[in-house]
Amino acid sequence: MTPQQAIELGREALLTTLMVGAPVLLAGLIVGLAIGLFQALTQIQEQTIAFVPKIVAMLVALSLTLPWVVAMMLQYAHDLIAGIPGRL
Repeated sequence: MTPQQAIELGREALLTTLMVGAPVLLAGLIVGLAIGLFQALTQIQEQTIAFVPKIVAMLVALSLTLPWVVAMMLQYAHDLIAGIPGRL
């Protein structure tokens, strides 16, 4: 395996990781910002107000994007395993 192939393999792994985690993290970020704004405006500083909606939003985002996430992970694994003979 050449250094260029190793760099390309790492780049693909990082890109796949970002794509798989992005929907859940974005849902948590958006809900967290909305709840933070609400808490700043109302001066309510209860921790469960911020925690519970973020968890629910992240679970909903995961359940909606799960088929796409699994397909992307399977495609990456297939490409990785199928590319082993060419990398040796």
